[in-house]
Amino acid sequence: MHVTFSGAAREVTGSCHLLTVGEHTVMLDCGMYQGHRQESRVKNAKLPFPPEQLSAIVLSHAHIDHAGRLPFLTRNGFSGTIWATAATRDLSAIMLADSAFIQEKDAEYVRRHGREALDPLYTQADIAPLMKQIVGEPYDRTFAVAPGVRATFVDAGHILGSASVVLDLSEGSKKRRLVFSGDIGRWGQPIIRDPQPPTGGADMVIMESTYGDRVHPPLEDMRKRLASIVTETAAKGGRVLIPAFAVGRTQELVYDLHALARAGQMPAIPIYIDSPLAVDATSVFGMHPEVFDRTEGLVQMVQDLFRFELVHYTRDVADSKALNMQRGPMIIISPSGMAEFGRIQHHLRNGASDPRNAILIVGFQAEHTLGRRIVERRQTLRIFGEDVPLRARVEVLNGYSAHGDRMELARWLDAVRAKRKKAPPTWLVHGEPASQEALALQLRDKGYEVHAPAPGEKAPL
Repeated sequence: MHVTFSGAAREVTGSCHLLTVGEHTVMLDCGMYQGHRQESRVKNAKLPFPPEQLSAIVLSHAHIDHAGRLPFLTRNGFSGTIWATAATRDLSAIMLADSAFIQEKDAEYVRRHGREALDPLYTQADIAPLMKQIVGEPYDRTFAVAPGVRATFVDAGHILGSASVVLDLSEGSKKRRLVFSGDIGRWGQPIIRDPQPPTGGADMVIMESTYGDRVHPPLEDMRKRLASIVTETAAKGGRVLIPAFAVGRTQELVYDLHALARAGQMPAIPIYIDSPLAVDATSVFGMHPEVFDRTEGLVQMVQDLFRFELVHYTRDVADSKALNMQRGPMIIISPSGMAEFGRIQHHLRNGASDPRNAILIVGFQAEHTLGRRIVERRQTLRIFGEDVPLRARVEVLNGYSAHGDRMELARWLDAVRAKRKKAPPTWLVHGEPASQEALALQLRDKGYEVHAPAPGEKAPL
């Protein structure tokens, strides 16, 4: 038995790990790399294992950096089962279709402007066959993945349907338990429940480390800062531009803006959710109230969390373009979360140079992305081949992150360890080197054996 770390090893995107038990190999996630276009394309086009030889895939959640290459895998010969929670299956259907649409449109745009374009990794036609292979399983029920591999999903508290995975393995007389964290959420997030760390110990843990080098501010402070930024920007007649993941972050922002509007703590300005994907994702949230956190105030008070008089959902391209012609203060929330593609790029091209505006960053920005360049407050942003001066106010609210900070990651791992005297060997993935080094130091002080695997490294079980 062993694990091969094929993606998100000493970096954040491209989550993918291979579990080998006997003659069977199971893939944990198959995410897309994001960053430098050419470099990402090369990585994304290189599959880590012959697809036709995979026994199964276990998917932790629907974010593109965890699920984004699944259609490419099935297109190239994988015909087995993909296991996920029911909510993850529903979200994957719309997110992967959107990913295919964006790839097709990007290639079309590049060709239209006389440049050579790379073909999409997959198209919208590849999504329907893929969805037939995804089987939804509930939390806390064990199921057989492959001979010698049984899995159980537990709530990771990251986004709707996100899961950590307990894998009980057997090879002859040898038995091992592997725990794969997926992405670990925060305690106290609105809408979804807190993380539920798997108990009972483990022989190995694969754990994310995105924010292993920092402590987030309290979530209550984020709502206050959001109100302050909106109020100050509206007073100048500006607009608040928010690159946000269509799944999770967008709904959390709408939730908080709803709460602020009800309390009279923000000006009554229009809020536009400019993304067909976000519209569809919000509908999926409405389909799965069983995973909502019933202790949250707004969940108890209102029937529809995501619709109120100020919020408008924009699906048509013409309506999206019309936003750039409107005058007066407004809030525009639009994917992608790292500003690498999608309608947010058009809004940034039109709004980043206006000092009345504010750009609000509410999630992790990987290296070499447009979002990271905004966080770094570069003087000039390159958008659609144009140099756009960055004069808008830039605010970073990392407390909105759906990833736990270093204290929450340690809390989760301590719960996995439970009553076992010996701490399980822990392999840190899904983090940049500085983040992993800081978290490893903290965990070693607590008695953990910690590794940060390189791409392609193998770990015996």
